[in-house]
Amino acid sequence: MTSPSDDDLIDTALFQEPEGYFQPEKPATYTSHTLLSGQTLRLRLVGHNPLWGHVLWDAAQVLSDYLHHHAADLVVGKAVLELGAGAGLPSLVCGILGARRVVVTDYPDADLVDNLAHNVAACAPLFSGGHAPARVSVMGFLWGADPAALLDCLVGAGDASPAPASQAGFDLLILADLVFNYSEHGALLATLKATLRRGEAARALVFFTPHRPWLMERDLGFLERCRGEGLLVRGVGEGWGRGSCLRGRGGMSG
Repeated sequence: MTSPSDDDLIDTALFQEPEGYFQPEKPATYTSHTLLSGQTLRLRLVGHNPLWGHVLWDAAQVLSDYLHHHAADLVVGKAVLELGAGAGLPSLVCGILGARRVVVTDYPDADLVDNLAHNVAACAPLFSGGHAPARVSVMGFLWGADPAALLDCLVGAGDASPAPASQAGFDLLILADLVFNYSEHGALLATLKATLRRGEAARALVFFTPHRPWLMERDLGFLERCRGEGLLVRGVGEGWGRGSCLRGRGGMSG
């Protein structure tokens, strides 16, 4: 057996990452949003996340103002589900404005879910506002997955009598700046249909910012898919940015 020659030796330093290659984890940041009532909410954002949980997008803020303006019809006494919530601003607003039940969800990433829980806990003292305290819960949820855990949150949510199975679901779904995920339109629509209560009084609010204006048609493609599934789609009116309201038609959820 012979020892390796100098030519056979490998410089293992070639496989070592250069100094500074691994960046330190970015700390959480804070931002604020002022409600139409003048009350200011302080929100924590994750330091950085590939799913954009470190940003409070305009769509979430505009949608929150829209909810505040239409709280009597859309929020008070309602069961609300938010998908892809990020910092959870619209859900927090619903809790403050008197929703019966609020379920806040985002992708099942520990940092995202923990940050949502932090914001809910920070705002919990505000969840009365003259109404019965809203029950606000946080969970991770992957669009298109079995919605049973979401629907289970409605059990005992304050209904005078349980809704028939054919009508079970949330009164309001919130989708703020989600439609840029083109590959997930099918999964997002599947979750919407599976969790929105059947009946014309139920609503799904879809607000978004055209981050890539040249792909606007692909953004709007989500709404076209909703129409194709029998949902009624209408704009919420000028002055609120770009948003759409979905509701049922022909027995479909909406």
